[in-house]
Amino acid sequence: MSETRTDGELLRAIAADRDRHAFEQLYRRYAPWLTARLSGRCADAGVVDDVVQETFLAIWRGKARYREEGEVAGWLWRIGSRRLVDALRGDGARGRLRQALARLRPRDEASAEDRVLAGVEHGDLAGALVRLSPELRAVLQATVVDGLTTREAAVLLGIPPGTVKTRAMRARRQLREALA
Repeated sequence: MSETRTDGELLRAIAADRDRHAFEQLYRRYAPWLTARLSGRCADAGVVDDVVQETFLAIWRGKARYREEGEVAGWLWRIGSRRLVDALRGDGARGRLRQALARLRPRDEASAEDRVLAGVEHGDLAGALVRLSPELRAVLQATVVDGLTTREAAVLLGIPPGTVKTRAMRARRQLREALA
């Protein structure tokens, strides 16, 4: 097979034929990039390596299907970042409680988080978020959007928990001022 196959061609070959060569090409093409991106969100290299492996394993097993919408890199990032959040959260009591509550919510009803996130893309809040420094946005991403605890966010971002708290407080204050 040609080494110049497109990402879409590789993914179709993996899904349809379980083409090992296509899988190896895709892995060589994106694993280093995904590792670098995830390392920016998590200081633990072992966790990052596990998440990269789990991401590609999901593709190989067919649990993650590319719908040919958007860039493959973005699709891989979404899979990897979600798996990173899951890895950092663990399946403790909070995870079990969250799963139980999700089962109780009617299927057609959007969660409160989903409704808020849908409104974040537009309006005053979006503008205020863009004006935050990257460090403050990263803390908000980890603690508010990803729902991590202070300690989990500290591990993810590679900073002390006290710094997470301080940055979260500064970000909230700046958002309040921007939205007042």
